[in-house]
Amino acid sequence: MGRDEGRAVRRYLEALEAHKPKRGRKRTPESIQKQLKSIEQKLDSSDSLTRVLLIQQRMDLERELAAKEAVVDLAALEEDFVRAAKRYGERKGISYAAWREAGVDAAVLRRANVGRGAG
Repeated sequence: MGRDEGRAVRRYLEALEAHKPKRGRKRTPESIQKQLKSIEQKLDSSDSLTRVLLIQQRMDLERELAAKEAVVDLAALEEDFVRAAKRYGERKGISYAAWREAGVDAAVLRRANVGRGAG
């Protein structure tokens, strides 16, 4: 049971981190595709050092594109977290403040029966 709770907590926290709003202009799949096309055009005429940098940039963009296209059921992960968080947090000594600083919404903690005095 402890491993299942740990897995539920980890998956939810990782999903929160991955979907955290980032500063600046948001990249769309279309803008990423446009950058990839530009890189492909530059590869043939680049020197060896520039080529390796472009290859890495292409790999990073492809990874970002795959992550954007991956569907994450945040609601299901949240439900699993709600079921596991109280016992997991008590066992590991995780306070309400630590959960909040990690990005867990207060309403989610309330649903999980994790109070401000927890930890």
